[in-house]
Formats: sequence, structure tokens, C-alpha cells
Amino acid sequence: QLHFVESGGGLVQPGGSLRLSCAASGATLENYDITWFRKAPGKEREWVTCTTSHGTTYYKDSVQGRFTIARDIAESTLYLEMNNLYAEDTALYHCAAARACWSYYSGEVPSDDPDFGVWGQGTQVTVSS
Repeated sequence: QLHFVESGGGLVQPGGSLRLSCAASGATLENYDITWFRKAPGKEREWVTCTTSHGTTYYKDSVQGRFTIARDIAESTLYLEMNNLYAEDTALYHCAAARACWSYYSGEVPSDDPDFGVWGQGTQVTVSS
């Protein structure tokens, strides 16, 4: 059964960088569209970026050019490289196998919650000086 464990979160200053990891077990990454979501206090959960089973990537406008999603099939790990971080990027970040990437990118589905699909426990990112 597919299972995710995220890591790599922490405290970083504005303009700094972090790399999050999402280690998968129980199935191969190539079988799933996998999305990074984030949830900030007082805000709705939102999708951030997604990679399809074939490796096509999609980004929310607010992170385009700053964040990069990548996957290492051999290591069964998904990464989220985050550069030039803003305070507004502060959130709990989850990786998940939920809907197809296009559902989020097109706006058809603004977001999802952990009741749908397979989610990791999340890793906290705090951007603050």
C-alpha cells in the first residue's frame, strides 16, 4: 500500500531556500500523479505543484519560477526545491497521491483534503526573519 513520509522542513529567512523530500513506499512513483499541498494557519489548503505519472510538471502561479518539483524513481522519492522563499510560503506541506494534476492546474478542483487519496503527515516550513 502506498505510503509517504515528508521531511526537510524548517525555519528559513525570507529569500532563503529549502528542499523538501517525500519518500514513497509500497508502490512506484511512476504509477501516480503526485501533488504537493500546503496549509497555512487561517487559510485554505492549496495545491502548490504536481508531477504526473509521466513526469509532466505543473505549478501554481505564485510559486512558478521559485519552486521545482522533481522525482527520483530509483530512490522512490519526490522533492520540492524551494528558492527565494517568502513569508507567505509558511505552511504545513504535504505530498499526496490524490487527483490527476490537471484537476488542480485547471482550477476544476481548487484543493483536496487528507480524506481523499494517500497523504503523508506533512513537514512544516516557516519563513521568518
